[in-house]
Amino acid sequence: MSETEDHPWAGQERQKLQELMDAEHVKLGIHIRKMNSPGSPVYRTSENVVPAGAILVSSFAATALIHFYVGAVILAIGCTWWLWKILPQIREAVFLRSSAYVLESDAHFDQMWARGMLSLYAKLPDGTARAATRRDDWRAFVRSLHGIF
Repeated sequence: MSETEDHPWAGQERQKLQELMDAEHVKLGIHIRKMNSPGSPVYRTSENVVPAGAILVSSFAATALIHFYVGAVILAIGCTWWLWKILPQIREAVFLRSSAYVLESDAHFDQMWARGMLSLYAKLPDGTARAATRRDDWRAFVRSLHGIF
């Protein structure tokens, strides 16, 4: 028998990861830009296209109907609104959807891990930090935390 099969957490790594995350011992990192791209299982076209489209249409309409400067002001205000209000909401929503998606099943977690969209980080009680990225085995990372927390 191998060391992996003898480990008490063997086959339960995702569940143990969820427990460690709930206790705030491990943090899940998600590559928001990759997860918020067409083709991603958590991408929502409406939350990305509709606000930007509304800003552009408003700016073009104001330019055509009123004056160039009014259109430019609407575009500037719209871009500011997008960056300060809408973008943080999109980031948060993508993070929450991505977390739920990858923690739903081992297959989802493995797929997103292999694509480099996830990372794990743990700050140990002695002050040292551990991290795992695409190059590392996330299951081995979780098993390595057995007995520490």
